[in-house]
Amino acid sequence: MNALTLALISLGFLYAGYRIYGKLISRLWDLNPNRPTPAHVKRDSTDYIPAKHWSVLFGHHFASIAGAAPIIGPVLAVYYWGWAGGFLWILLGSVFLGAVHDFSSLIASIRNGGQSVAAICRDTLGRKANVIFSVFLWLALVFVVAVFAAVGAGTLVSKPEVVLPALGIIPVAVLVGFLIYRAGVSQVIATVIGIILLGALLIGGNYYPITISGWTDNPQTVWMIILLLYAFVASVLPVNILLQPRDYISTFLLFFGLFFGYLGIVISNPSLSSPAFAGASHPVGGPLWPMLFVTIACGAISGFHSVVASGTTSKQLASEKNAPIIGYGGMLAEGALAVLALIAVAAGLKVGVYSEIMMAEEAPIKAFAIGYGNLTRPLFGNYGILIAVTVLNAFIITTLDTATRISRYLTEELFSLKNKYLSTTIIIGFAFYLALGSWKKIWPIFGASNQLVATLALLVLSAYLLSKKRKTLYTVIPAIIMFFTSGGALLWQLNKFIKDGNYILTFITGLLFLLALYMAFLTLNYFIKERKGKTTNSG
Repeated sequence: MNALTLALISLGFLYAGYRIYGKLISRLWDLNPNRPTPAHVKRDSTDYIPAKHWSVLFGHHFASIAGAAPIIGPVLAVYYWGWAGGFLWILLGSVFLGAVHDFSSLIASIRNGGQSVAAICRDTLGRKANVIFSVFLWLALVFVVAVFAAVGAGTLVSKPEVVLPALGIIPVAVLVGFLIYRAGVSQVIATVIGIILLGALLIGGNYYPITISGWTDNPQTVWMIILLLYAFVASVLPVNILLQPRDYISTFLLFFGLFFGYLGIVISNPSLSSPAFAGASHPVGGPLWPMLFVTIACGAISGFHSVVASGTTSKQLASEKNAPIIGYGGMLAEGALAVLALIAVAAGLKVGVYSEIMMAEEAPIKAFAIGYGNLTRPLFGNYGILIAVTVLNAFIITTLDTATRISRYLTEELFSLKNKYLSTTIIIGFAFYLALGSWKKIWPIFGASNQLVATLALLVLSAYLLSKKRKTLYTVIPAIIMFFTSGGALLWQLNKFIKDGNYILTFITGLLFLLALYMAFLTLNYFIKERKGKTTNSG
């Protein structure tokens, strides 16, 4: 099949999904632009701060939820099982599962004072369910921080040209935030200044690559420590100093990569060289079901998104009228990114070259970068690879500090800690320990646990909708689908970890599975009680 046909189908489907199904879900939640949001009601100049414009918040939200997962997942899926299954899962999952999950998490949080999904779980299902969900969520978030710290460090080692723009964007973001929030400069002028400086960093990185290999035997670990220290600092600063403006400026880079990636497909018009189906099972990747559906996690549905939506985004949303474009539209934009990553390796690389690249440690990153570079060669020449890795790294660092901040919220709530520095240290320390191993070994459990978080979030949201006498079908069906899919993936991983003798991951995987089972039981029990109460009252 022609790659352009695939791209047009995907963009058309995602747009139609937003216009049709997105409106349906918006009506379910009965949006009211005149209802005050927590960003105004609970403004505290640290976490609750209304964004100056919806585009600023969209930048934070999209950059935070995307990360590296919608790129790495599709790259691995094409290699293991072919492109067709992943393509269908990205489109259907994004519109009917992922976007519903993200948008519903955002609105439920707004209606509950900006509380997290875990807190909503406590108010709806009780304290016991809240503790179980919070423990599950905490473990999943630590996996997010660990995986993205390891992957981010890998990009800085393998592509030193990225170091300058990746780290230089931090002071640029602080400057943009100062100009908008403190100096009173218009958003347009501040944005232009930020984009010009970001462009200069990209050019400078190509001429002045930064490497630390000369003074350390383990540059991967050193960069990992640097990234985790950055995440520590960023997670305790007020959101409008670094988080909001950095994500906002990063989004221009991210959409630049998206736009020119698809434009490259139009111009180069390549055919798909990878097979549509590479088999029902893979020796490393596992069986097509359920492993394909957790390998491509963030490209279709991701529990981490509910954490972002109810953890930081809901505390910055200025008006409910902007919720659909941010909550529902943000997920569909990530679906478009996942499709681009899939096409980059399925059409941008020849099968033999693809197989050879995938044997290396940083294989998915390298495969995407080279594939993207080939697609955009008519536009950027040899600069396409650098742009691809820079875009990927911007996603990684954004997700890293957002995940750390949200983990801090959860740690403080779960363990009754009042010291944000201590709670952040606990998260960073545990994530660093996990990240010291090969990130590829924990990627599948990251995907499975991530999607089980989505399952549990959908169960909580369903219970919340039921308590408000609203329809639950739109959240219950995705919850059931993801419960069996992610649960099956955890069981497959559990068996693998036992055979490999990896007792730490065996324990964590088994614990996650048991917690998910118990959480499902509590939710089912709540539904039965509510239905019985409804029947009794009506009788």
